[in-house]
This record gives sequence, structure tokens and C-alpha cells, in this order.
Amino acid sequence: MGNFSRDPRDLRKALRLYVIPDRVVGAPLSLEEQTRLALEGGATAIQLRDKSMDGGELLETAARMAALCAEHGALFIVNDRLDVALLSGADGVHLGQSDLPVNEARKLAPRPFVVGTSAHRASQAEKAERDGADYLGGGAVFETGSKDDAAVIGLQGLRELTGASRLPVVAIGGISLENLPEVMRSGVDGVSVISAAVRGDVKERVAALRRVLNPIFTI
Repeated sequence: MGNFSRDPRDLRKALRLYVIPDRVVGAPLSLEEQTRLALEGGATAIQLRDKSMDGGELLETAARMAALCAEHGALFIVNDRLDVALLSGADGVHLGQSDLPVNEARKLAPRPFVVGTSAHRASQAEKAERDGADYLGGGAVFETGSKDDAAVIGLQGLRELTGASRLPVVAIGGISLENLPEVMRSGVDGVSVISAAVRGDVKERVAALRRVLNPIFTI
């Protein structure tokens, strides 16, 4: 397990290009294959998010993905399942607004374990910081096909989130190669992508995103 939260600068750097492999969008590649290619392309963080796996399969997959991320020095996050994150050796967990509360998760998983949470408005960002979150997933910035119920907050909503908290903010939802520059101008620390990274040639698509980010950050 990494030590990203010991130094906030390390965590901000690790969140810059946050890829979420997907068995449907990235088919026929497995989650592990997508992870390997994304890391080779320059992903700095990977999240395991799969609602269809049972607990045992999720744990086994998480352990393999955690090992791949460790080889590349990348952050590995498990969505929703704190138990799987802790057992698999992940660096952290990402919790939605309807998941385990951040303050309760923090009791079970003290730092350096990373706890991220979704935020759609400033009040949620402020509460997340009070409750002990390490970063915010802000969005959905644009309409997205990965979550049908995602509320779109737009670039203005994203700017309000970055101004409401000192926590790193990762933009989520409909991020593409084309809109990446304007998203980064909102003040976020990184972007989380699914389709823009894993639909097609994963390594090249991630590398293309990285090439846009490189002039913005010294990575």
C-alpha cells in the first residue's frame, strides 16, 4: 500500500490521470489488461469499479490490479467496497454519497490509506473535508453514459467545488481529449476517465491524454 496521503503533493500528483477500466466499454479486454495498458500509457491512478462481481471475484481482481499499480508506482483505489480495498492491499477507497460515510470509513482506515468521495455541490465538499476525506471526485462535469443518474454540474459547478475545499479535486463525467484543457482550467488537480481511456487502443488513448496534461503539470 502506498503512502500518498502522507504528503498532499504526492496525492495531487497521483490523481492527475485517473483511469477507471470497464468490462463493457473496454471489451474484449479484461480489467487487468486494461489496467496494464493504461499504466503503460501513463495513468497515475486506477480505480476498480464493477457492480457485477461478487465479493470473492472482486477481491481477487483487486489484488491483481493492486500488484500492477504497485509495479508502476500508481495509486490504486477500489470503488465503494472498503473491505475489498483493505484486504487487497489497495491504496484507498472511493465512496459515493450513498455509500459508507467518510467519517466512519476513516475510523476503520486511518491514513496513509486514502479515502476519496464524490461531491456535486459546495456543501458536500465542505462536509467531506470535515469528515476526513483526502480527495473529491467532482461531477458529473458533462453528460456521461457510464452513470445514467449522474447529475451534471458543468464547469461552473466544478469551479465552485474547487473553491469550497482545500482537498484535491478530480473532475469526473464526460471528460474527453477535446474538453480536457477547459476542464483543467477550472482549477482541478486531475481528471477521471473511462471511455476516453479504454474505448479502443488503451495505451495510445491514455498516452494522448497524458500528452495534453504534461504541459500543464511537471509529472
